[in-house]
Amino acid sequence: MNFIKTKIKGLIIVESKVFGDQRGFFFESYSQKEFEDNGITVQFVQDNQSRSTKNVLRGLHLQRPPYAQDKLIRVTRGNVFDVAVDVRSGSPTFGQWESIILSEENNKMFFIPKGFLHGFVTLSEIVDFEYKVSNYYSKESEIGIAWNDPDLNINWPVTNPILSEKDKVNKLLKEVDF
Repeated sequence: MNFIKTKIKGLIIVESKVFGDQRGFFFESYSQKEFEDNGITVQFVQDNQSRSTKNVLRGLHLQRPPYAQDKLIRVTRGNVFDVAVDVRSGSPTFGQWESIILSEENNKMFFIPKGFLHGFVTLSEIVDFEYKVSNYYSKESEIGIAWNDPDLNINWPVTNPILSEKDKVNKLLKEVDF
């Protein structure tokens, strides 16, 4: 595996070594030892999966302590534009975001540590989105920030995404205390 640091400390792109031939391919999607050797000492407790249709935008979400979550994200079908926003208190990159295209073709993964908002928009007709988390979900600990918050100025590749009822009423970043 290749671990690529981004401009925001803690966000890491993980590239797997894919072995392919006429039968298909094989790759390791997770190795605790490799992650630990690269400074990621997270214990994952749950795997989640979602399926979405084209132009669905999920996010921007975060779990507050004590239910804060580290996430390891990948796409097994289709492709997404994935975004993480730094909202760690005192971080020099607070409010800055990083994006990546995750797809079944590139087999890239995105490690997002605690203290980041996360969201994605689907770019293909069907997307299967999988992620590991380091803590269990708590409805009371969840925060949602508006996907189109002008202070974040995220360059989403859609203008009129399909949102959940919950995500339609998310607050602006400046309205939330972290």
